[in-house]
Amino acid sequence: MEVKFYKVARIEGEYAVLSEEKEGGELFIALALLPLGTDLGSRLRFENFSYELIN
Repeated sequence: MEVKFYKVARIEGEYAVLSEEKEGGELFIALALLPLGTDLGSRLRFENFSYELIN
């Protein structure tokens, strides 16, 4: 599985908008699926269907 890196661009209610660092696409995802401590500007690594906070 390919590793992807995202940055939290904005938070809208219970959802975060992630921007992909290489391709620039946006992804809407529930905050409950992201690691504790994820906030605006956080960097995330996605691998094997899970996110890891890499700040």
